[in-house]
Amino acid sequence: MSNIQEKIEKELEQAREACDTSGSTSGECAAAWDAVEELQAEAAHQKGTGSEPKNSLEKYCDDNPDAAECRIYDD
Repeated sequence: MSNIQEKIEKELEQAREACDTSGSTSGECAAAWDAVEELQAEAAHQKGTGSEPKNSLEKYCDDNPDAAECRIYDD
């Protein structure tokens, strides 16, 4: 995960430089910030797909999917 954070830091630096050089309304500035946003989205995705341990109710429902406590109601 630290590797993607390093990439984000580098892209942030480049985006700031691009906006300082080309102006905040330039296409180069916008593209640089798009790259930052893409990396941040990827970092969030990687964080969200981690294998978090299941709590006791989730384990119970895996073993007993028909139990009243495990029912899922559609709105």
